[in-house]
Amino acid sequence: MSDASDDAALPGSRVPLRELPKISLHDHLDGGLRPQTILELADAIGFEAPAPDAAALGAWFAAQSDSGSLVEYLRTFDVTLAVMQTAEGLTRVAREFVEDLHADGVIYGEIRWAPEQHLTRGLSLDAAVEAVQHGIDEAVDAVDAAGGFIRAGQLVSAMRQNDRGREIAELALRHRGHGVVGFDTAGPEAGFPPSRNRAAFDLLASEWMPVTIHAGEADGLDSIRSALLDGRALRLGHGVRIAEDVEISDGEAGLEVTMGPLAQWVRDRGIALETSPSSNLQTGAIAQWGSTMGDHPFDLLYQLGFRVTVNTDNRLMSATTLTRELALLADAFGYDITDVEAFQLNAAEVAFLPLEDREELVERIGAGFGR
Repeated sequence: MSDASDDAALPGSRVPLRELPKISLHDHLDGGLRPQTILELADAIGFEAPAPDAAALGAWFAAQSDSGSLVEYLRTFDVTLAVMQTAEGLTRVAREFVEDLHADGVIYGEIRWAPEQHLTRGLSLDAAVEAVQHGIDEAVDAVDAAGGFIRAGQLVSAMRQNDRGREIAELALRHRGHGVVGFDTAGPEAGFPPSRNRAAFDLLASEWMPVTIHAGEADGLDSIRSALLDGRALRLGHGVRIAEDVEISDGEAGLEVTMGPLAQWVRDRGIALETSPSSNLQTGAIAQWGSTMGDHPFDLLYQLGFRVTVNTDNRLMSATTLTRELALLADAFGYDITDVEAFQLNAAEVAFLPLEDREELVERIGAGFGR
């Protein structure tokens, strides 16, 4: 698939890639708005959007995000967050978010967002979570009524720089069983290690709440180490810089691969890497390896047996879908239907769901991929 087309079929299949069942584990609510929705919500609250129409606004987000800097990339969220400060806005955005996942073939999505960023117009933390869940439920019910299938859960994120981790952990626990399936920390990674929120992680561990942590994106091995030791993370948000602990050298029999103890631990324990290929290029997460998709360490990690998953991170900012991310990887590394199925099975097996629900996802993936 030389053009990385969303509607093409991969080698080994006649089913368009978009129609295959997929799992989305790393997808930010405030990074997945429809441009038209931003304009309409902005108009309702008197906020001036940076572009006058949906096409121009989508292009603005893509251009602003392609900076090579995570800090600059994150500034685009000032616009999306501005229109997500009311219950009505949050509900609409969440509903459309799930609708768009379903249209892309996603059968299970974990939607991460930071409620503490949505309080400027009077919402409480709990009301914000409830508003998002209302939108999720509306979309899931509509898909079910139309004969389709999708399930979704919230990942409540604490912004690591704000030192509200314990408070947000308590929020996540209050809504456990009512839509929240796990906890995350997000925001600027360098300078804000997971150890900074150790009290939150201690609480979550005592209550057996699963945790994923942004680590190995804008910072290196120390950040990953802290995510595992201080955060007890079951998954790594992005995690691509674990490849810094992998050494490739010329040996007598050809290339030799040596893994450090951290990489060995992550691989051998099946700790999932929530990679987001286009985003990783945009933010400079893989800059030390190159600047094209073919330079991404994804394939190296996959071939070495790491539990890699494929995600979008922020569909609006990266002008992407999960289908497109899979197509880009297949185009760069020659993957076929078997490889793409493996990525979905990896994701299903580490979803923050009970075993029975994960087994159902595995069955649906198998059926959809023709096994």
